[in-house]
Amino acid sequence: MVFDRPQKPGQSQPKPSPATNRPNPAIQKSSSQTPKTKKIITVGGGGSSGGGRSKGGDDGGGKNPPSPWLNPDNEPNPATTASFVEYLRWMRSPDHEYKDPTKVQILQMTEERANYRDRLTQLTQRTELIAGKENTFQVKCAWRIRVGGHRGLESILLPAFDALGMPYIPSSTLRGVARSQAIQEIIGKEKISWKEAEKKVAPYFGSLEAKNRADRAGKVIFLDAYPLPNSGCGLTVDMANNIWKWENGSLKYDPNPNPFLSLKQPSFLIGLRLASGCNDSTILKKVQQWLIKGLQSGIGSQVNTGYGELMKAGEGRLSDEFFRIDFSLQGQLIHGRQKFTEWKCNNDKNTWQTRGQAEAEVRPIAFKSMLRYWFRTLALGVLELSQVKEWEAKLFGAIQPKQRGWVRFDVLEGKVTRNEPQPNRMGQNDDYGEQEGILTLAYSLEAPEGQKEAIAKLFQNLTWLMFHLGGVGQGARRPCYSRQDRSAAPWWRGSTLIPDSDESFWKLPVTPKEFQTLFQNRLQGFYKALGDLGVSVNYRSPKTVVQPTSHSWFEAVDSHCKIIVVRGESDTNKPYSLDLLHQQFHQLENQQYTEAKSLCGGVKNDRPKINGSEITRKVTPSPMWISDLDKYQVVTVFGATEDPRKKYLKELRDRTSPQNYIQLWPFT
Repeated sequence: MVFDRPQKPGQSQPKPSPATNRPNPAIQKSSSQTPKTKKIITVGGGGSSGGGRSKGGDDGGGKNPPSPWLNPDNEPNPATTASFVEYLRWMRSPDHEYKDPTKVQILQMTEERANYRDRLTQLTQRTELIAGKENTFQVKCAWRIRVGGHRGLESILLPAFDALGMPYIPSSTLRGVARSQAIQEIIGKEKISWKEAEKKVAPYFGSLEAKNRADRAGKVIFLDAYPLPNSGCGLTVDMANNIWKWENGSLKYDPNPNPFLSLKQPSFLIGLRLASGCNDSTILKKVQQWLIKGLQSGIGSQVNTGYGELMKAGEGRLSDEFFRIDFSLQGQLIHGRQKFTEWKCNNDKNTWQTRGQAEAEVRPIAFKSMLRYWFRTLALGVLELSQVKEWEAKLFGAIQPKQRGWVRFDVLEGKVTRNEPQPNRMGQNDDYGEQEGILTLAYSLEAPEGQKEAIAKLFQNLTWLMFHLGGVGQGARRPCYSRQDRSAAPWWRGSTLIPDSDESFWKLPVTPKEFQTLFQNRLQGFYKALGDLGVSVNYRSPKTVVQPTSHSWFEAVDSHCKIIVVRGESDTNKPYSLDLLHQQFHQLENQQYTEAKSLCGGVKNDRPKINGSEITRKVTPSPMWISDLDKYQVVTVFGATEDPRKKYLKELRDRTSPQNYIQLWPFT
């Protein structure tokens, strides 16, 4: 352990035809139809009785959730053997106030009610009969996989599925994986072009351009691969959330959670056979070897973030790994989707709300997103915006222009070792949540061979900085701490990310002054590696990205950002710097919310004046990150040259002895 863990201290409408009509909202806004009692709708767990029915009756109110798709007379309730596609016909409403939560509810129904065991048994038996049992093998997905990329109704991303709606890996995908792996291996061994390598694999996979007529058709037949019935298909609701996006040459904070379907830890049966007229078993064996290696490298989408890796029993991981670290995470944890639990009616406001429960899950994408955030934030202080956008895409990947990125991020043995406290009074005495795993970084197939050393150095230093600047997951900008009076949930807040390693690279010094030297060495190592990649960097003279004001700032480690290390005693169970921050926040909150929001961020709308113009601020992330390293804290403040953030740093400095308050950035 590198440092110690924190101390614990509607009336129903006539029934529409689901195949042709769009259901109308089941509640009207007129005051005469105000619900008199609350109605709760819950999702069932796979039974045929239907999961959207009322729980405990209607209590005479006659009102139902104003879903654009669901009401008691029109609800998805196909047989349990029906495919997930059967549920999609309920998603036919135009824009509606309650569209998004209902979409989540229906997707959850597809997951909880499906039973594909009989159909998958038939399909896997068919594969064995066509290929011959000796020509089949099983592979298991280490985490999640999504092959396909179909967009269904409401633009929901769907996995590939056959004519009957069964999720599968198409034979064309398997052929492409094996062929691509073969070409890459030949290029690596013989140092020839892709076009030349394509000619060499033609005897196996066929090519219309082959000179030999016999090589124009492939010698091996690939069969569609279906999940094994004992793996339960693995269909599950997944979530993507692009929090930051580039817009008109600038960055915009715009969380956009989107649910979709993927397969979680399924096993597949793969079947191959020789084509008619070919009797050379060595060809089949060679193609199978290429396919196994290609599947190990990952297939489908998001292969650089833990998706799509398929392993055959007895085969090791195929990864060009250059860095790994065991970790534990304490606090509010990393979450996947928000699981729908019920609808509730607010009688006073005549509105409906959904209730949900976030599911804790160790997700590699969370670490990739955090590393991406700190890369961008650090680079913005020394590079032009266009350069940062370009290099961010090269290293981490991008949609436009389409790039897969040079680095793969994965988590091995990820698990929740202690769930987060219950979100009610029953959880008041629970301990903080905890997750653990092994973070690994590896070169992707796109990484340039001549720049791998610089890539490794950059990410080694960047990963160290991420661990010591903040957390990961919910509450990442604050260390894990407990509310003093436990008067409001969540009882535990924040996120503390701990590297579980005894290696000297992770060992922390005792004093803030010694930590200053170590931190600045790591930061210089990051900038030097960036320079080795071919980027001109002058970190001694940081840029000004945007001139901050009291109520506006840019999240960049630039000339207006300050990073300090501080040590002190607190009268509460909170870290010293966090305790003072909360004191100032509550003082400002009681006087003027806008000032408090400009110190700590906030979710309530306000209308501050910025450069003489009044604007509306919506959800605003905190301009401060605090990381608790046990002996001291690291505090990062964006827009630190303007109040109220400037006042906070001044008071923190005035309360602290000089040897316990040391500036890390800008370099002094």
